[in-house]
Amino acid sequence: MDILTVSHLTKIYGEGEAATRALDDVSFSVTEGEFVAIVGSSGSGKSTLLHLIGGVDRPTSGHVLLNGADVYARSDEELAVFRRREVGLVYQFYNLVPVLNVVENMTLPVALDGRTVNQDRLGGLLDRLGLRGREGHLPRQLSGGQQQRVAIGRALMNAPAVVLADEPTGNLDTANSREIMQLLRDSNRDFGQTMVVITHDEEIALAADRIIAVEDGRIVRDERIRR
Repeated sequence: MDILTVSHLTKIYGEGEAATRALDDVSFSVTEGEFVAIVGSSGSGKSTLLHLIGGVDRPTSGHVLLNGADVYARSDEELAVFRRREVGLVYQFYNLVPVLNVVENMTLPVALDGRTVNQDRLGGLLDRLGLRGREGHLPRQLSGGQQQRVAIGRALMNAPAVVLADEPTGNLDTANSREIMQLLRDSNRDFGQTMVVITHDEEIALAADRIIAVEDGRIVRDERIRR
């Protein structure tokens, strides 16, 4: 069953002669539980694509359906709730709140909604992510790899329909990059969590089930990985 459908998605920045077509009529679908890597060089349009899927920006034309519902039929206020509840976002530079500790950062989307934290899920994520014993640490007291683990925990806390990760290993060394990709792979396998990961590194992308390559705002390759 398709959980995500991207249909004729186009994004143009600017107007007239200054207009830049960042995405050009992109279409694909992702099945529930699939792990998809989107690869491409800097400026290829892959990050724009992720932001449109995640409701961070609005397309010039086209549609994004998540669980059959049009993401951009929502108001800006509804999109804010959508980003907290239905997608988990992981960025290259972690985007943690510096004055909040590990647990507070991980549970921030739940707190912003005024909901009760699922303590069993929180404890399970702390154990799985290797953060047990660091619950009270602030981001500045953690390594880069640990900070990215917190960001992944925050993305997984609400059990979202899909996790969207934009260059999640781009700020890490080789060893930490492999560990982070393994954590994403494990979450995909053990929780059935749908993953869409942006990366410029084809070797990192090989952890996925499927690779979609983007160049000049268009899909140029879409292939499944044989294991």
